Amino acid sequence: MEQQTEKKALTLKTLTKSTVWDVQENDIFRMWEGADKDADVKENVRHFVDIIRSAFMIEEIPNDLPAVKTKYEKQGYKVGQVRIDETQKITWAIKKRPIMRVTDLTYENIRHISAAKLIEVLDRNFGGGWDSLSQSIKDIIESGFDISTTTLPKDRLHKKGGLYEKKVDDGYEVLEVSKGTWVEAIFAKAKPEKEKPRMKYASFSSDEEDEDADVDIEDTFNKPDEDDVELEEPNDDDITEENYSTMMDLGSGDPDEEAENLSEYGED
Repeated sequence: MEQQTEKKALTLKTLTKSTVWDVQENDIFRMWEGADKDADVKENVRHFVDIIRSAFMIEEIPNDLPAVKTKYEKQGYKVGQVRIDETQKITWAIKKRPIMRVTDLTYENIRHISAAKLIEVLDRNFGGGWDSLSQSIKDIIESGFDISTTTLPKDRLHKKGGLYEKKVDDGYEVLEVSKGTWVEAIFAKAKPEKEKPRMKYASFSSDEEDEDADVDIEDTFNKPDEDDVELEEPNDDDITEENYSTMMDLGSGDPDEEAENLSEYGED
């Protein structure tokens, strides 16, 4: 039910090269209905067609003759019309790209096949076992499946309570590759989807918000600090004989004594 709901939610504008593997031929025709009225679709037709082509084979039929339509339908295509704009309408024959060989596997479609389907694909291509695959193909497969292997003599592979039985009980699909008197068993199980991390923001209660709203914040940006207050310069008219020493420190000693000391310093 969840998958069906997800498919119904998909539109031409929300399709990606991954989600396009979730839809079928009839879904593509349905998505195009009315899409010609969307300005984004009109301006980016090639973009949307490229996404569809990543999962579907598309053949443009020059005429809508019944014989031509029947020819494509016999090959498994669905035939229908799509409107590019208000004046242009074309006939498409489309068919989901089959995943038959390991070279058909991609990072976009690997999570859209079952473990049983993967085993079928591997069985159709194997010769030398898991190690015969290129590293790039292994990386694609392991991005969507847990893979493990074991090689044992034929008479020991299915030993009761052994690895084979445990893996099968745990939901793994198995491919057996014969190697003379030995057998390589390849176990595959789909990896669970990982949820993308989401940003979490601190939440505040309404009481806290109200408290913050009642606080008056004084703007003191341009207000000078107490230590930075400028001192007023003295007014010459206010300087008297009594307060002159407080305005300029000339020393507390006797002037005659200081003069005497200076004269002694000069003699030395």
